[in-house]
Amino acid sequence: MRVLFVAGLLFWASLATLLPVLPLYIQSMGANSQTVGIVVGSFAIGLLASRPALARMADRRGRKLVLLIGMITVAIAPIGYIATQSIPLLIVVRAFHGLSIAAFALAYSALIVDLSPPQRRGELIGYMSLVNPIGMGLGPAIGGFMQSWVGYTPTFWTAAALGIVGLFFTVQVQDVYLPTHATASAGAIAASGTGSEQFWLKLLQPHIRTPALVLLLVGVAFGTLTTFVPLLVVEVGVNLNVGLIYSAAAIASFGIRLLVGRASDYYGRGLFITGSLVLYSLSMAVLWQASTTAGFLVAGLLEGCGSGILIPMMAVLMADRSQPHERGLTFSLCMVGFDLGIALAGPFFGAIAIQLNYQTIFGLASLLSWLGLLVFLIFSGKNMSQSLRFALGKGKDIYAVEPATQTYK
Repeated sequence: MRVLFVAGLLFWASLATLLPVLPLYIQSMGANSQTVGIVVGSFAIGLLASRPALARMADRRGRKLVLLIGMITVAIAPIGYIATQSIPLLIVVRAFHGLSIAAFALAYSALIVDLSPPQRRGELIGYMSLVNPIGMGLGPAIGGFMQSWVGYTPTFWTAAALGIVGLFFTVQVQDVYLPTHATASAGAIAASGTGSEQFWLKLLQPHIRTPALVLLLVGVAFGTLTTFVPLLVVEVGVNLNVGLIYSAAAIASFGIRLLVGRASDYYGRGLFITGSLVLYSLSMAVLWQASTTAGFLVAGLLEGCGSGILIPMMAVLMADRSQPHERGLTFSLCMVGFDLGIALAGPFFGAIAIQLNYQTIFGLASLLSWLGLLVFLIFSGKNMSQSLRFALGKGKDIYAVEPATQTYK
């Protein structure tokens, strides 16, 4: 697992290096806030378009191939940004960059679940998901400081270099998942003309539909954060390296993951997902009102706590609700909501920012996050009573295939 951990760390560091840099880079070309949102948000086009094929590939041909695709993409994409000064071509490069997270995050999560016994699944996924906050802590700090010291081009090359080193480690990862003949046959059917249609129809199944809808609403908030926080800091007039906001989020995410993984194996996933949605909603509300360095850093800490719980817990939840041969598919479908939210956030809130300001759109993002909490409380089970009990840690997940050992109070 150590080689896989290092590969994941380098992947997220490469991806996160551009978080505080890319919106400013696009704006430096003369783009307005809506155009910045469209370019940054087009990351999700690659995510959405590649999800069905990558999910089938991970379940039919193993996780390592998909892992390699993600790392190769994250190494190549940063070079594409500096190779063009055209907004339409930047959209293409950004969409291609989105394929990286669709591939790597899917295969990484599925491989960790393959390696984890059900009774320790939350704990091990919590530990191995630490690559995200560590990488997200290092990357933005590196990107922010490098951009201010040496400019955009060396920063993009640094992101590419991190991906290339990550590829060296990814090649050494051992794939423990071996598709059975039945799985391969099912995959062949899914790859036929109706494969994509079947993929999207599964999104309507209740055990996937509610988590996907919650992640859609949170994804809009996350897309707003990654696209417009650098521009919000400039608008408010705070003298702050934006990378430090992302670093604060990463530090909080790191700390919280050490605590909740094992606890979720005992108390269930619902209680922690509920808490994460509260924290995420509060983080957007703080950004809405932030006017000082302390305010932005507090918002980063709250967002880090929220995302540090939510994404790993959703991964564990979908693992609980699926068989080994369908984990890639189930996790991909759940994350489709998050992808779509990111895609919508840029152009939608960018247009609002032109008419109003950046602070207003974070107020709206907070409202959407609170709505996500309401959806989870009401629809995470087969009826409202089951949903509330599960969401508050008082009852089991009715859709779980392999329920963890839990205590209900």
